[in-house]
Amino acid sequence: MSESWQKKHILKIRDDPKFRQFVMTEEGGKECFHTSDTPDKKFTPVELRKEIEPWLTALFQSEHLSLLTGAGISYAVHNLTNNSSGDGMSKKSFSVFQEQIDSSAKELAKKAGRGTPNIEDQIRVANSLLQGLKIYTLPQKNEGSEKSLPANEDNTVNLRKNITKLAEELNDVLINFINTVLKSENDVISAGSNSDAADSLMSFLVSFASRSATRERLNIFTTNYDRIMEFGAELAGIRLIDRFVGSLYPIFRSSRLEVDMHYNPPGIRGEPRYLEGVVHFTKLHGSLDWIYQDGYVRRIALPFGAESIDAFLPTWGKEKGDTRSLLIYPNEAKDRETAEYPYVELFRDFAAAVCRPNSTLVLYGYSLGDEHINRIIKDMLTIPSTHLVIIAYGDDGDRVKSFYNEVHRPAQISLLIGKHFGDLGKLVEYYLPKPAIDRTTFRLADLMRARGIASSDGGNKNNDTTKEGVNESKPD
Repeated sequence: MSESWQKKHILKIRDDPKFRQFVMTEEGGKECFHTSDTPDKKFTPVELRKEIEPWLTALFQSEHLSLLTGAGISYAVHNLTNNSSGDGMSKKSFSVFQEQIDSSAKELAKKAGRGTPNIEDQIRVANSLLQGLKIYTLPQKNEGSEKSLPANEDNTVNLRKNITKLAEELNDVLINFINTVLKSENDVISAGSNSDAADSLMSFLVSFASRSATRERLNIFTTNYDRIMEFGAELAGIRLIDRFVGSLYPIFRSSRLEVDMHYNPPGIRGEPRYLEGVVHFTKLHGSLDWIYQDGYVRRIALPFGAESIDAFLPTWGKEKGDTRSLLIYPNEAKDRETAEYPYVELFRDFAAAVCRPNSTLVLYGYSLGDEHINRIIKDMLTIPSTHLVIIAYGDDGDRVKSFYNEVHRPAQISLLIGKHFGDLGKLVEYYLPKPAIDRTTFRLADLMRARGIASSDGGNKNNDTTKEGVNESKPD
């Protein structure tokens, strides 16, 4: 357990007592795997599929299913688009207070378990520093007269100049960061809706969203500011239900969780049925197109992949929109109340969705680098009937390994870690289940069993597991 998981292929599913570590090689131009204990026994992706796909199919039909994605999903889609990782979270430079910002950001990242600080940590620290310095230099009344602190006037003037400079540079950092993310969106949309990236993203989402009518809706959560998930949902025809209400200038509401979409089949009386392809969607860290204005959180009409955000900031209302009013998680816009809202509502939704019996949570592209999210996942695992599936391209900083060892719940955790398992295209091609509401497949399997016809894999026990996992939740 002491060996690092970085750049390793780790697999743990079903009733594995512990994880298996695979070594990937290529034979005849095709990938194959073997364990260190059995170097002569080779596993191809097709053979591993017989183990992994039935297990995931059964888990995806849990009573409650949630998907949490992080920056990895954006990197994966962008990599399929142009073989690059897209926007980065690398640090930016400030001309004032750089040493203080870097030192505090490093400490903040260490507490969060990320190790190396990123631009989010810098923005959060710079915001806090800016607010504190503004309070420190406020005029104060002293014995009937106003007096500014500190007492040295020259120092006060220089400090206020640096505060102004910091505010300007922080605004520039936010604009550049947002425009970088928009550039990544533009790269994806420029590749077209028929690209490998678009096809893989659509298949990925449909695998999760295709819930049978007897199961609760899928809940999708993401920590990303970009709109990659929304882009994929539109291409796949998936309807997203979030907390925003309205068409022209949607407003965030706290009372929209139970909204859903149903239909009445012709000639059927009684309760309406769920409309297929509908999921609940939550962006835990906010979004590029969310803004706080006139006391409300609203979504602006920012096109996917726009060149710049400047032209789309609202100019009407009592308060003019600017980048510091954009609601991305590190930006503490105006005051404590704004910093807590709407994020407190979003995290409450996350906890309510996953911390329930018979619940499955799948992580993809989330590196377990946010302690406020990890805390909720740990609480979920205290419920014996819950299950966590971690799918990751790698384990930088061994955060997944540390989390796995810390929670001491191996029977409730499945692991698919490594550049093969985490590759979006290969994950969709080999391991994710096809849409679970394919009734034709269900009926064909029932007819073949009733007539004693062997399945194409010769009655492989893994295929039987697939049938059991699916039939358990088969629609009437």
